[in-house]
Amino acid sequence: MSELLVAKGITKVYRGPREDLTVLRDLDLTVNFGEFIGITGPSGSGKTTLLNILGTLDTPSSGEVWLGQMAYSRMSDRELSEFRSREIGFVFQFHHLLPDLTALENVMLPGLLTRRPRKEIASRAAALLEAVGIADRADHLPKELSGGESQRVAVARALINNPSLVLADEPTGNLDKASGLNLMELLSSLNRIQSLTIIMATHNEALLPFFTRAFRLEDGKLRPLGR
Repeated sequence: MSELLVAKGITKVYRGPREDLTVLRDLDLTVNFGEFIGITGPSGSGKTTLLNILGTLDTPSSGEVWLGQMAYSRMSDRELSEFRSREIGFVFQFHHLLPDLTALENVMLPGLLTRRPRKEIASRAAALLEAVGIADRADHLPKELSGGESQRVAVARALINNPSLVLADEPTGNLDKASGLNLMELLSSLNRIQSLTIIMATHNEALLPFFTRAFRLEDGKLRPLGR
């Protein structure tokens, strides 16, 4: 398997007026194409911080991240923004759908920022809604969707630009057990069928069987977990 993402020596320190808080300590992670990586740990352990660094939304105090052949630290803010839009999809704990746009329009939105033809983007968005199992909800507003359906729209939106990597931060956190398991089945299916590379943070260790590899984040380090 070939490497997609490599993080080396990642340290993150938050400077405080009285003392500093070190969240990540010389952390290493290598992710291969087509893996579904799970990162577990309690609230406050640094899972979101790590995903933000891997997704170019935050910078480490020291260390480097490469996605493909691109080193994050060597890109300007503008280059990082364009790179993030093109190569990384995000799914958060809350779906963050725009309330006045339909499901289809919400999925299309990141694609419209790439200046590709609107017709092409609409066609891909419709295909993605079909892939996540809610094509019949394409014209519905977020208020007309269940929590599980809204997260499926968020997954489709994350895929609109055909990213190399999807980062999912507690995507089942606001869902009931059944909806959460359905979403995990969807992500697992996308990983298997489309070889989609996913890194997901969760505090729910019952979800570990879905991952190809899993780690626990504690004391600022990633510790491999058996399945």
